[in-house]
Amino acid sequence: MKRLIKGTLLPMGNKINTMVSTLRFTLRNTRLSKSVTSTVFLFWLIGFSVPGESGLLLSALYSVSSIPSIHPDASEDYQKGVAPSIQTVVVTPDGVVYAGSFGMGLFRSQDKGKSWEALNRGLTDPFLLCLAVIPGQHIYAGTMRGGAYRLALNGTKWESIGTGLDDAEVKSFLVHQDAVYAGTGTGVYRWVEAEKQWIAVGAGLDRILVPGLAIMDDGKLLAATSGKGLFHFDTQQSHLSKWVDSQSTFIDPQERLPHRYLRVIAVNQAQHIFLGTQDGGIFRSTDRGQSWSSLSRNLPNDSIRSIVPDHEDVIVATGNGIFRWKHDQQRWIGINAGLTKLAIQSLTITETGEFYAGTSNGAFRSDDGGAHWMDISQGFGVQMTPKGPYE
Repeated sequence: MKRLIKGTLLPMGNKINTMVSTLRFTLRNTRLSKSVTSTVFLFWLIGFSVPGESGLLLSALYSVSSIPSIHPDASEDYQKGVAPSIQTVVVTPDGVVYAGSFGMGLFRSQDKGKSWEALNRGLTDPFLLCLAVIPGQHIYAGTMRGGAYRLALNGTKWESIGTGLDDAEVKSFLVHQDAVYAGTGTGVYRWVEAEKQWIAVGAGLDRILVPGLAIMDDGKLLAATSGKGLFHFDTQQSHLSKWVDSQSTFIDPQERLPHRYLRVIAVNQAQHIFLGTQDGGIFRSTDRGQSWSSLSRNLPNDSIRSIVPDHEDVIVATGNGIFRWKHDQQRWIGINAGLTKLAIQSLTITETGEFYAGTSNGAFRSDDGGAHWMDISQGFGVQMTPKGPYE
């Protein structure tokens, strides 16, 4: 094997990160040759890959075109390849769509996904995890291995803006007024334009992955972490310079198990907070985080990938489709007609009401509130990825 990846293995989930680090340390400190060490590490990854995601594990180890096939498939569709996994989608106020893929970089569409152009000049890491837009200025990209980049909205070349991040994986962005925050594998950072660098926000999260950020109307910054629960930081009193553990408890009402691996967070206009977990469903607080209740009853899938508040309703993207919580009916309704790929990675709603969904294989758009979806992946090209051992 030619090379091993740096950092954590995402987006497969963070529960194996500690095991990855432990295995690497053990292998480095045993008297094995490099070839033997690499082989052991590769087969360990294959053994611990989860259904449907071994391709992502291996795509981080090999270039996309040279991934070895575990179980070759002679089917015509497989030989032609598949659309890339679209991890993140953002839309500018004037309707330009940006889609970040896992392995093929960034795509831009100026006609609602009818056609796409690749914009990867200057982007050295094509494994995109998150995007953010400052209207009229830049689009920001967070990557798995190369830190952060930004692109002028009328530009064609990316600028590396990783100074201060030490090549940390960038998992989430939050744009609030004139500030840009990044949730990374080593805590939360804020971009300082005058100094052209990122500076750490507060103390206490320096070794914690932050996959979700949100902010309340009183300036309280919320960090959803992977494994440590929910933290908050008062941006109005930043001299205190320390993150506070909310001590919140997120209990699955069916399994009666606590969940501290959080994935996404959102706040609606009423300042209700919504938290999505990796495998424990969605929770809501209507009192600014003082107490929480589960909204997962009758939700078909507990792996929450995106949360979009919509007035009193909330829409969630899961590992098995998109669902709307109808507040007036107190129940979940599936909105998946036309979605041929249900492993949703991201969900965005524009100011004019279009829905965009990034999936494990391409992207979809809905013009009627999710009632019907159309595939808009035709301009992405394809990746040649192996089928996993459990597919």
